[in-house]
Amino acid sequence: MSPFMKRIAASSLLALSFSAGNVVAQTAICYNCPTEWADWGTQLKAIEKATGVRIPADNKNSGQSLAQLVAEKAKPVADVTYLGVSFAIQAQKEGVVTGYKPAAWDDIPDGLKDPNGDWFTIHSGTMGFMVNVDALEGKPVPQSWADLLKPDYKGLIGYLDPASAFVGYVGAVAANHALGGTLDNFEPGIDYFKALQANQPIVPKQTSYARVLSGEIAILLDYDFNAYRAKYKDHANVEFVIPQEGTVVVPYVMSLVANAPHAEDAKKALDFVLSDEGQEIWARAYLRPVRANAMPEDIKAQFLPETEYERADAIDYSKMAEVQRDFADRYLKEVH
Repeated sequence: MSPFMKRIAASSLLALSFSAGNVVAQTAICYNCPTEWADWGTQLKAIEKATGVRIPADNKNSGQSLAQLVAEKAKPVADVTYLGVSFAIQAQKEGVVTGYKPAAWDDIPDGLKDPNGDWFTIHSGTMGFMVNVDALEGKPVPQSWADLLKPDYKGLIGYLDPASAFVGYVGAVAANHALGGTLDNFEPGIDYFKALQANQPIVPKQTSYARVLSGEIAILLDYDFNAYRAKYKDHANVEFVIPQEGTVVVPYVMSLVANAPHAEDAKKALDFVLSDEGQEIWARAYLRPVRANAMPEDIKAQFLPETEYERADAIDYSKMAEVQRDFADRYLKEVH
């Protein structure tokens, strides 16, 4: 195991507490399929109804999932995994995922799938600010990365741990990109997070959707889909902001685990999440489905205007994966 993987594993003891009893009781196991994230709750119910494959919810993040997959490589427990793209590329290098081309393979654009099927995109999200307007107590909704450094927002900001959670790493990449950095130069991003510490940010390791709705975190670096879900489904006074300096768009992917104990059932689930029904569930959770024709017009109308999304850039995801370890080490050494 690489030093990076050992460090993630050491910081992710929660991920190693998965009970053997659950493994026996379920048809297939997914790592990182949390009910509150991306409406996995609805998707898992739909998978069971359509295919008969029962999959329990799982609250790991991408880093914890990868650490456990590596730890269990000789005797896998999981059948499928859902990861941010850079973690999926690391999982491929570690040899813990294997090739599978699901039924809708040809509908996935090149560049959003591994040619051998080791990973493939199911949907994407745009990084920005998920803001509980009520929790700001009259303060203006921040519109830029620079705004978050203002003392007015002290104690109100949260972001997931960039050294462990993929969404946290994406937030760091987005800030770095927006402030003039590159994937070869994280200096602007590191400097930004150093400066942000003056506002005493909350830095959890797992998805913090509920903590935003409760007002415990007023401003969370998070994806558009979580903010829209809060606004339109949970009817919270939440706004999504694409920062003025810019941001990034990233794909989320799934993989079949190498030597999965329930591989045939796992393949049925992977086929379903790319089916018309599965893709529409993602869309109605405000994710951009990888199959473009699966986005219903009524949902698209609830997104910010396309002119706002022009500030959100695609990046070199392979390079993003390649430099993730170095960034994580620098973050833990210089910021954490």
